[in-house]
Amino acid sequence: MNGTRWQSGLLVSVRDASEAEVAAAAGAAIIDVKEPARGPLGRADAAAAAAIAAVVAGRAAVTLAGGELAAAAAPLVRHTEEVLRLLPSGVAPPVAVKAGPAGISRADWITTFRQLAHALPAGIEPVAVAYADWRAAAAPTPGEILDAAAAAGAATVLVDTFNKLGLGLFGIVTDEEVQDWLVRARAGGMALAVAGRLGRADVSRALRLGVDVVGVRSAACIGGRQGRVDATRVLSLGRLICSVTVPPALAQRRT
Repeated sequence: MNGTRWQSGLLVSVRDASEAEVAAAAGAAIIDVKEPARGPLGRADAAAAAAIAAVVAGRAAVTLAGGELAAAAAPLVRHTEEVLRLLPSGVAPPVAVKAGPAGISRADWITTFRQLAHALPAGIEPVAVAYADWRAAAAPTPGEILDAAAAAGAATVLVDTFNKLGLGLFGIVTDEEVQDWLVRARAGGMALAVAGRLGRADVSRALRLGVDVVGVRSAACIGGRQGRVDATRVLSLGRLICSVTVPPALAQRRT
């Protein structure tokens, strides 16, 4: 794989430092900074992101949600730079940032994503995002983004859902479609992450199909997406991930 070592395990989206402490202490591999009230990939304030990174203190990788890429690369780059400026001395920076493809054509996505990859501070990876419900998002299809992502500078592709009030990922796509995404990701040397209202059974299903990262918020919260991250739920999801046996052929493709 041509990316960094953060690309496996349980990703928990958090909105503030107290949620980050809960998720990190409960063993989440990746802490994703997100403001769920601002959309599927809602961008949190830079001060909140810096505070989350400080609380995590290297116990997990930290990633940033950045809204939608149709807003152009420059605002996301400025936001990332502001987060870095606000980090206390010695705190590990975020490892990756991501923005959704809503309202953008395939050609414009490629151009803008390349600009993002080129302009981000060194060491911070741009994650290519596709929406499984791409029609609702007026976005390119997951296949189109997967086929273009590696050449555009991505080492990881996240397939998420745009409509957080609608069906979850596995209410929209089949196992065969996920397997197709995996083939395309591996062909580009990329990791594959999935998210989108994943419950416990969905997490297990995704892992058995061979995905590298499973992202959750609602499943980790009491009160759903707008609720609060709960330690017991994160611990339970972590144990579930450890218990899933991935077929050897798929496990080899992760290395």
